[in-house]
Amino acid sequence: MDEAGDEELLERARQGQPDAFSTLVRRYDRYLYRVARSVLRDDDEAEDVVQQTFLQAFVNLVDFRGAANLRTWLTRIALNDALQRQRRQRSMVELDQLDTAQERVRSDLVLSSLTSPTPEQAAARSQVRETLERAIDDLPPAFRIVLIMRDVEEASVDETANALAIKPETVRTRLHRARRMLRDSLGEQFTAVLKDVFPFERPRCDALVRKLLIDVGSISTPRN
Repeated sequence: MDEAGDEELLERARQGQPDAFSTLVRRYDRYLYRVARSVLRDDDEAEDVVQQTFLQAFVNLVDFRGAANLRTWLTRIALNDALQRQRRQRSMVELDQLDTAQERVRSDLVLSSLTSPTPEQAAARSQVRETLERAIDDLPPAFRIVLIMRDVEEASVDETANALAIKPETVRTRLHRARRMLRDSLGEQFTAVLKDVFPFERPRCDALVRKLLIDVGSISTPRN
């Protein structure tokens, strides 16, 4: 099933095959989580967006005819949900301030230990990742989401532009400025762990799939 393309999985999902739907969830859950989190800056809210995105997608599978590719379609659903949540929560959100000088000193000490293949390496890398995540969270929202889509998830310029309804030139400009802001805050060395940020690891993925299959089953089961 993992080798099947999106079109085949979609057709099987339309036919009610749970394995096909599960495979689609696992294929795109981390990507959607990172996109949603780039808007909301909250792990639990982002995971809830992913769950609601797949539920909404399942309900509307019959209407999806490939005018956009599947990932772009899912991205738009997730972004709409995330932006609605952000508007509701905006009055409660406070931006954290990153002490750049202190973090740079601390990060240099942490990075010096990354060459040793010991248990401390994982802890050090995690510490660096957390520092980088905070710096990304402090980026302006328009730059943050472009950085996540392009540099972390490696979406193309065109895909990012289509999902965000902006021009490709705007994507390139925002990405350039986001990278410059991170370099100014943290230094060049942090790019080495950029793709580690905001992980959506296997236990969370498995739990999400279980919840979705229960929800999808209740949607699919006729009620008396």
